Amino acid sequence: NKKAFVELLFWKSPAAVYEMTKGYSSLQEGEGTTRSRVPPWSPQEEQELRELYWKYQEVEGGDVIAAILAHLPTPGRTRKQVVKQLVRM
Repeated sequence: NKKAFVELLFWKSPAAVYEMTKGYSSLQEGEGTTRSRVPPWSPQEEQELRELYWKYQEVEGGDVIAAILAHLPTPGRTRKQVVKQLVRM
C-alpha cells in the first residue's frame, strides 16, 4: 500500500497497528479488543434492579447504589453498570 504513510499520521490502537503490518482482516472476530463486553441485563435482573431501586430510593443519607449493589443477586456488576442501567430504564 503506497499510501500507508497517511495512516501513520493518526493515533492507532495496537490492533490497528497489527492489521497494518500483517495485512488487513488478519485479526479474527473479537481479537485485539482491549475491553471485554459487558454482559446484557436479563429481564429478571432488570426486574430485580427495579424492585431494589424502589425499595432503597427513600433511604435518607444512604447511598442508594451501594445498597442496591449489596443486595443484587448477580455478582460482578459494577457501580457504573448499575447506574447506567437505571438511567436507561
